Amino acid sequence: MITLGSVSALFIISIIVLIAMQCSKTPDYTSKYLEDKNYDGTLCHSIQYRSGDKRYMLVGPRMSIGSTIVPGSHDKRDSGKIPILVVQKSLDRETAERHSLVLTAVDGGKPQKTGEMNILVNVLDINDNAPIFSKDVYSVMLDENAPAGTTVLQVNATDLDNGPNGEVVYSFSNSMDQNILNLFDIDQTTGEITVKGSIDYEENERYEIEIEASDKGIAPLTSEKSVIIKIVDVNDNTPEIEVTSFSSSIPEDSRPGTTVALISVTDMDSGLNGKVICAVNDDVPFTLSPSIKDKTYSLVTKSLLDREKQSKYDVTIVAKDAGKPPLSSEKTISVVISDVNDNSPVFSLSPYTFYVTEANEPGTSVFSVKAVDDDENDNALITYHLLRSEDTVSSFLNINSETGDILALKTLDRETAERHSLILTALDGGKPPKSGEMNILVKVLDVNDNPPVFATDVYSVMLSENVPIGTTVIQVNATDLDEGPNGEVVYAFSSSMNQRLLKLFDINPMTGEIIVNGLIDYEEKEKYVIEIQAMDKGLAPLATEKSVIIKVVDVNDNTPEIEVTSFSSSIPEDSRPGTTVALISVNDMDSGLNGKVICAINNDVPFTLSPSIKDKTYSLVTKSPLDREKQSKYDVTIVAKDAGKPPLSSEKTISVVISDVNDNSPVFSLSPYTFYVTEANEPGTSVFSLKALDDDENDNALITYHILRSEDTVSSFLNINSETGDILALKSFDFETLKTFQFQVVATDSGTPSLSNNVTVNVFILDQNDNAPVILYPLSSNGSAEGVEEIPRNVNAGHLVTKVRAYDADIGYNGWLLFSL
Repeated sequence: MITLGSVSALFIISIIVLIAMQCSKTPDYTSKYLEDKNYDGTLCHSIQYRSGDKRYMLVGPRMSIGSTIVPGSHDKRDSGKIPILVVQKSLDRETAERHSLVLTAVDGGKPQKTGEMNILVNVLDINDNAPIFSKDVYSVMLDENAPAGTTVLQVNATDLDNGPNGEVVYSFSNSMDQNILNLFDIDQTTGEITVKGSIDYEENERYEIEIEASDKGIAPLTSEKSVIIKIVDVNDNTPEIEVTSFSSSIPEDSRPGTTVALISVTDMDSGLNGKVICAVNDDVPFTLSPSIKDKTYSLVTKSLLDREKQSKYDVTIVAKDAGKPPLSSEKTISVVISDVNDNSPVFSLSPYTFYVTEANEPGTSVFSVKAVDDDENDNALITYHLLRSEDTVSSFLNINSETGDILALKTLDRETAERHSLILTALDGGKPPKSGEMNILVKVLDVNDNPPVFATDVYSVMLSENVPIGTTVIQVNATDLDEGPNGEVVYAFSSSMNQRLLKLFDINPMTGEIIVNGLIDYEEKEKYVIEIQAMDKGLAPLATEKSVIIKVVDVNDNTPEIEVTSFSSSIPEDSRPGTTVALISVNDMDSGLNGKVICAINNDVPFTLSPSIKDKTYSLVTKSPLDREKQSKYDVTIVAKDAGKPPLSSEKTISVVISDVNDNSPVFSLSPYTFYVTEANEPGTSVFSLKALDDDENDNALITYHILRSEDTVSSFLNINSETGDILALKSFDFETLKTFQFQVVATDSGTPSLSNNVTVNVFILDQNDNAPVILYPLSSNGSAEGVEEIPRNVNAGHLVTKVRAYDADIGYNGWLLFSL
């Protein structure tokens, strides 16, 4: 295989073939490829021939393009011929990447022998092809406001070369405007053009971008192409409203169709996005009228105006385009309605009644009138006039034409005339002026010249204590000869009343009822004197005062109170009857029978109450002997009851503790005691125990034990624990020596003087198998149990030889004997 390289578009191939022929053998060829790319166009290639044990290698010389295969001269050292393969015209890799040749070598023998060689020529690439774009024209539509990173278009170019010469990279042309470079970017590998900046149709509708496709050859080749980007308008501009002419104020009598303002609207978008429709809010008496000029409107009145109903309108102009979705904007203008004198003065009431107090001061204002005109400024400026009549009252009344104050020229007398009628006219300042009238009725009011008078000279009442809040104590009554408020009477306590009484009583200002407002306590106060006043409702009210005497009636509302003034909480159980335990005093805040108290105590206690010399004082004393061992504590309940109806009572319980006296001797739990003790017991250990009880307490019940010593020696080897009553054996017992004995134990308490008791203790010794049997017969001469008995010869079986007798000191099973040979 031969690979053809190139430098500067010249292709040189030099092939040197060494052919060695042998008659008997067919040559075997092996090709080895060596490539040396020199800038002078030299290509080195070697062909190696191998036949038998011979091996040759030849390197071909440099050959120029245009040479043909020419036989070479013989080498002196080899008889082979050298064929030279020469390129006769330029090779094109893009047309054919490889060429296959067969080289045949023929020797000169007879018969001739030949050898063949397959040659594969690979044509190497040089960068002789520029990239070619896949399209002649690149054109694309792009929405304005497309987000950064949006793919606009992907261009594609191919290069017929191979390797790096055929790898294409993309870029913008160096002549590109910087503004376009800020808007777009291109991926050099994929040719993808993406959005980089903000695309605005209103700024530019079309962009032409020059892009380049370059290969990666050492001397790269480049192609350029234009990409046309047409921006698609998006509805991103809200309509703009401009008021080009505006009359901020128009008269209220303007006819429908009167022009108020000229409006123009613009929208930067195109097509439907830039088509604008205008309207105003429906709640105003205005409308938009299209003008001859495009996108221009007139704001005109569409109905009659009335400033008195509404003096100002906020007209909102809404401009909306036809885009999807549509965009809109608003502009509000304020139109003021100017006044026209189209309203007459109006009084709030007609007829109107005024009240004038009799005995008024002459020359002062007695009342005032007021008319209103819905117009404004001079059209609403009102003057007042009083129409004279035959009624004499108009001769002593006058009116202030600007303020409407009516003045009395002399004093009015209610008793002479209670009412008067007048006609009043109000004129506005319009041109021509408008007027309004009002009928006035003047009523003369009474003067408060009579104070209230109580119906009774003396008010006195009895009131039980503790009556519920809201109970009526008494009702007072007063009258006033005046009329109206001057004759209406209200009741109250005097301002000098004690604050404490105000917490106990209240008075109904309308009816004069005095009611209970707090707790009435006879024990606190037996009588109350309340100052009340009756007052009319005149502007300058007149008042009269009166005293009400309230006498409180006692009610049995206090339970007796028990107080222990002296108390011995503990008394000895040997106290004699009549011993004082406590001093008791009782008290009741009520009076009379309600305060009389009787005392008693419960019957189930050995105590009683003994009245003392001092009133309502008692002594609690014992009434019978006490025994602490039967009951050590008494709860004594003292009951105090008064003589009221119904009676009230109270209780107090005191606890009396009975202290101990040493009046009980110790008592043993058994008498006599019987104990069984096994013989051969361990000396010093407890063999049995005694227990005595004492019904007294503390030291009187503290018991000690001792053995009552006697001449009997058995008691000498027993000892007793004085505190616990445990009896210890000082030495072992022997049943065979002593089988039973008795002794006395004394229990003594620690009282003063002490009391004691004794008990008999019977002790039985129990046998143990501690004695071996002893043979009494037969005995040998030396006393051993080996006896010798003589018997006749030839005795028969069953013959009695001797009788054996034995003894065991133990008893029971321990003393039973069993004999055997």
